Amino acid sequence: MTAYLLQKTANSPMNLTLFEASNRLGGKIHTSRFQALPAQYEAGAAEFYDYSPVDDDPLKALIAELGLSISPIGSSSVILDQKILCNLDDMRAHLGAEACAALLSFDRAAKDMVSPLEYYAGDPAASPQTSRFDALLEKIRPAATRRYIETLIHSDLATEPERTSVEYGMHNYLMNDPSYMQLYRIGGGNERLPEELARRISATVRLNHVVTEIGRGADGKLVVAHDHRGVLGEDSFDFVIIALPHNYLTHLQFRGERLAEAMRAHCAHYDHPAHYLRMTLLFERPFWRAKLDDAFFMLDRFGGCCLYDEGTRAPEMTYGVLGWLLGGQPALEMSALDDATLIAAALESLPDFLAEGRQWFREGRVHRWPYAVNAIPGGITPRARNLQHQPEPVGHPDLFVVGDYLFDSTLNGVLDSAEYVAEWLASRIIDN
Repeated sequence: MTAYLLQKTANSPMNLTLFEASNRLGGKIHTSRFQALPAQYEAGAAEFYDYSPVDDDPLKALIAELGLSISPIGSSSVILDQKILCNLDDMRAHLGAEACAALLSFDRAAKDMVSPLEYYAGDPAASPQTSRFDALLEKIRPAATRRYIETLIHSDLATEPERTSVEYGMHNYLMNDPSYMQLYRIGGGNERLPEELARRISATVRLNHVVTEIGRGADGKLVVAHDHRGVLGEDSFDFVIIALPHNYLTHLQFRGERLAEAMRAHCAHYDHPAHYLRMTLLFERPFWRAKLDDAFFMLDRFGGCCLYDEGTRAPEMTYGVLGWLLGGQPALEMSALDDATLIAAALESLPDFLAEGRQWFREGRVHRWPYAVNAIPGGITPRARNLQHQPEPVGHPDLFVVGDYLFDSTLNGVLDSAEYVAEWLASRIIDN
C-alpha cells in the first residue's frame, strides 16, 4: 500500500524493492480455501470499516479506484446463555428490565463521550490513554449487562478490558452502531486488495526474503541485510520503509547504538500486544441459518468470540462455512494447542440449539495471529506523526515505519500511516 501511494503521489521515476519473508504479499489480509471443497474464507482480516455515512472514506475510495466490488455485512445477534438476543426486547426478556436499562445508560454515556463526527475525525491514539476500560465496566450494574457488553466487543478489542483504555474500549463499542460506521467485505475475497495493489506497482518483489538487519552502510546509504533460504545478502537504498506488525520489529537487528536504542524505545512505546485466533470450519450444509441469518454473530464462549458465516459470500452454494474469531488472552493461550484440539473446541462451543449441526462437519482450518494487533494503538501517550513514523529522525531521517499499531489497529489505520509516509517521502523525492 505504501509503495502504491508513493508511486502515485511522487509521479517520478524510482526503483522500489519489496522484501517479504513469506511466499505471498498481503500480511494480515489473507483469503484462503479448504481442500475438501473450493470454499473460500477469510483467514485474516475479516472486514473493512466504512466511514462514508459520516464523511469521506479514503480506504473505500481506494478500493473503488482499484475496481473492486464490495458487499455490506451486518449483525445484531448476541448468543448469551444459549439464547439469541437481537434487540432490547430479547435482552429485557432474558436478562431483565434492570439489565436493559443499564445497557441504555451505558449506550448514552458512550455516545455523549464520542459523537459520530468525533469518531470519524479522531482516533483513540490522538489523546493520552490513561484510564483503564475495566475501571469503567466495573461500575456497570447489574453484572449481566457488563457480561453482555464484554461478549459484544471482546473479539473486536482483541484484548481484555484491563489491558486497554476507556477511549479504545468505547471506540470498539460504538463501532456496533451503524450511525458511527458500517462493515463491508471485498467481492472475491479481501486479499484482492493487496493483489490489485501489487499488480499496479512497478517494483522488484523479493518473496521468501527475511530481512535480518538494517543500518547505515559505508557509502552513507541504508543497508538492508536479508536471508533468502539460507543465502545471505545485502542491498543499499536511499530510503527504507519498515512495514511490519509491531511484534516483528523486535526480531530485526539495527546497526549502530543510536539507531538500535531508538528502535528499542519505539518498540517499548507500542508494546501493548493484542491477539487473534481463527478456527474456520466447513460443513456440508449451513445448518444454522434457520435460526441465524446474519453475516456474523457474537457468542459467549472463549471470553466472547465472533462467528462469521463465511458462506454468505457465495449464497448459491449448498455448503456452509463458519469462522470463529477469538481475541485476547483466550486466543493467545489456545494458539499453543494443536489444530485438532482447536477444531474440536470450536465444534463443542456451538450452542445447544445448533449442536446437531456437528454431524455435518467436513474440514477445519486454523490460523494463529498472536501479538498481531495493538491493545492501545498509538501508545499510552500519543506522539507527533513525524516521530511515530521516524523513530530516529536525526541520524536516520531516511528510515520510516508504517503500521496499524500507530493509529487504530485497523486497515483504515494502515492506509492513514502509509499515506503519511508516502506523501512526506514523495515531497523529498520531488524536491531532490
